[in-house]
Amino acid sequence: MKLEPVITEKSLELAKKGKYTFKVGIGMRKGQIRQLISEVFNVHVKTVRTMNFKGEEKRTLTGRKRRIMPVKKTIVTLAEKEKIDIFENKK
Repeated sequence: MKLEPVITEKSLELAKKGKYTFKVGIGMRKGQIRQLISEVFNVHVKTVRTMNFKGEEKRTLTGRKRRIMPVKKTIVTLAEKEKIDIFENKK
């Protein structure tokens, strides 16, 4: 099962509020995502919100076709005072 953290400015700001963003496999359901994150990071998941992004074909500058694969993005809210160390800002 695929679980990839999304590290952007917006996701780092959400991480300060206890909401963490991941890209997951398209076929995963909310219960499976909750269980996977709980096992991998040893945290308690409160809520799971998912978004599907469909795939598409785009043309490159040289005119070739490029396929953008579909992905599912999820925002996970953790219980109070729990955090995932991947999203911590280093100074």
